[in-house]
Amino acid sequence: MIEGDQESGQVPPAVGQILPDLRLPDHNGAERSLSELIGGDPTILQTFRGPWCPKEQRFFRRLLELQDEMEVAYSRLISVSVDPPNVNRTLRTAIGARWVFLSDEPRSTQAQLGLREWTDTVHDPYLPAVFVLRPDRTVHSAYNGYWYWGRPTVEELILDLRTVSMEVRGDWDPPRRTPGRG
Repeated sequence: MIEGDQESGQVPPAVGQILPDLRLPDHNGAERSLSELIGGDPTILQTFRGPWCPKEQRFFRRLLELQDEMEVAYSRLISVSVDPPNVNRTLRTAIGARWVFLSDEPRSTQAQLGLREWTDTVHDPYLPAVFVLRPDRTVHSAYNGYWYWGRPTVEELILDLRTVSMEVRGDWDPPRRTPGRG
């Protein structure tokens, strides 16, 4: 379970809940909605402290391992921080990420989701968390990244994405032989 903002009493999204259709500027400054970015695909939504955090730097290397597979598997990845678009664009370019980074500079979504990192009151970053979402924004799984070992492994994310894909893809089952045909 992910603990929420202890001051506001907000509780982060839990498995089975539907996330609101967030609207935030992307790394280029264009406003994007969560439903638009998800489309009809299983999605990983990651909130992170900022590029200065060594835990985030290491976790981004994990996500980069998944990038190519997610693109061919019709899956999406979205990262969210309180940094402005230009900082997210610089980070995205520096690490070689091709997915969308969203900026919640006013921290309104952070408050709405109850994902305020309570120990850093100077920078007021996001609580590091990872959510695997169904195409309708329902949380399939939630991981608490405050402690590094609470973050999902690549294998866990693949299994979560496989499970969601099996649930939402109508043609998931293997083809069957038609009676009377070779």
